[in-house]
Amino acid sequence: MQAAPVRATAIPSLTTALRAVESLLMSGGQRTARRNAWTSVLEDRRRAKDRVEAERVLGQAAQAGQSASVRL
Repeated sequence: MQAAPVRATAIPSLTTALRAVESLLMSGGQRTARRNAWTSVLEDRRRAKDRVEAERVLGQAAQAGQSASVRL
């Protein structure tokens, strides 16, 4: 029996296909602006996550400090 033929070219991903359509529909400046905006959104989300984590750590430290002062 012979194995199925191997495809020489990869099937493009959905992201690749969307970027191809985007390049046809938008000018370069619009594309760059949209990508910059999305990068900003992702960075804002990362900073918000970091802020929540810092608040959690500070809250735990404050509770630990209060517990230590109660024991003295």
